[in-house]
Amino acid sequence: MLYFPVTNYVHGDLEVVREMIMDPHTVLGLSDGGAHCGVICDASLNTTMLTHWVRDRARGPRLPLEFVIKRQTSETADFFGFHDRGRLAVGKKADVNVIDFDALAPHHPEMIYDLPAGGRRLVQRVDGYDMTLCSGVPIFEKGWRRGRGRAGWCGRSKGQGGPCLP
Repeated sequence: MLYFPVTNYVHGDLEVVREMIMDPHTVLGLSDGGAHCGVICDASLNTTMLTHWVRDRARGPRLPLEFVIKRQTSETADFFGFHDRGRLAVGKKADVNVIDFDALAPHHPEMIYDLPAGGRRLVQRVDGYDMTLCSGVPIFEKGWRRGRGRAGWCGRSKGQGGPCLP
């Protein structure tokens, strides 16, 4: 992989990025809908927020864990109108990541060929996510899919969304 930053690091640090993250108008999240999944891999955004910005940053101030969790959960859910998600409360979906914070460590991206017609995509595995529950049902354990549960939801025109098929 080649990384050549032309913006956001022009002063030799990521302070401008921290300022954007702290801005109340910023919504954390990143996706190009898979359009470039064989060229770029931005799947580590959530892990990078927790590892670099909360736990490991040495040059510049770190971000509070509570702030980053709120940004990644309730604020993002509210922005996109997912009123049944983003909080642990009675009547909500109970989507939860059980994290070993000290063990969080992304692996290097790797190319896999599992799309239709042998299409390629970059994936990036990570250590430290002990379990992921979707609607209270475990779907990942130690980074591996568990059972047939899926976290995805296929967005379509209003009222036409549904679970992504396996």
